[in-house]
Amino acid sequence: MALAITRQDLSAAELRKSAARSRDANAARRMLAIALVLEGVSREEAAESCGMDRQTLRDWVHRYNAEGLAGLVNRRAPGPAPRLSSEQEAVVARWVEEGPDLERDGVVRWRCRDLQERISSEFRVSLHERTVGKLLAKLRFRRLSVRPQHPQSDPAAQAAFRGALLIG
Repeated sequence: MALAITRQDLSAAELRKSAARSRDANAARRMLAIALVLEGVSREEAAESCGMDRQTLRDWVHRYNAEGLAGLVNRRAPGPAPRLSSEQEAVVARWVEEGPDLERDGVVRWRCRDLQERISSEFRVSLHERTVGKLLAKLRFRRLSVRPQHPQSDPAAQAAFRGALLIG
């Protein structure tokens, strides 16, 4: 069966010019293969001369017919859907800014493991510890942290000690 190129807005010569101007080598190769088909070369010969098989060329022709030159460019894969919504990410950012509560969280400073447990208990979403680290980077948090304060520390005794050091 013949390969039908239904889109006729560009001629073979114009496709070759577009291929010459293109910075995407793969898209240019596809444009040249379609130009060959428009000139009457068989699908097998056109595909072989451009480094692809017949079926692949057929698939690219379908995309070209549907979308034009934009259909010949590789598309970026969308990737997996985020497990946390933007509202939930904002809540996690607030937790990090406020710091942990010793009674509720059992820690005096956040680690990825601690945030992982809190996210799991609050949102019922299971994240890997490394994913929590990537989430913190996405939320623009750095690894810098304030020095933790012991829950039984006495600020008055610390001030008195500093005063004694300054006098003596």
